[in-house]
Amino acid sequence: MSRVLGSGTTVFTNPPVTGLWRMLNTPDDVLSLMDESAEGVIAGVKDAGATFLAPIFDELTAVVCFSGTPMSHIGIVSREYRVPCIMATTLDEIPADGDMVEVDCSEAVGRVTSLR
Repeated sequence: MSRVLGSGTTVFTNPPVTGLWRMLNTPDDVLSLMDESAEGVIAGVKDAGATFLAPIFDELTAVVCFSGTPMSHIGIVSREYRVPCIMATTLDEIPADGDMVEVDCSEAVGRVTSLR
């Protein structure tokens, strides 16, 4: 059963993508993901600067940022790497790590949907 969790500003238009949710709050979170794999991961981040994502950015399926604008650093990098990204996202509920979610950037207002 799918359920829209929230929305934000789409950085660039892209068809919907699905992946496993993972909150990345610190460089240590990124390091642990580097030991596994970032393939298929939709990263949730609080900081629009989030330069600590650099080592895995090209592997991510999408980024959901809870602050910033499309002109923030993470928005610029997402366009450069063509990784779908939603900025200033407000979610009714933050998915648990490992939950399957969809990020839809097909319109100006991007949506995050739980697919459990």
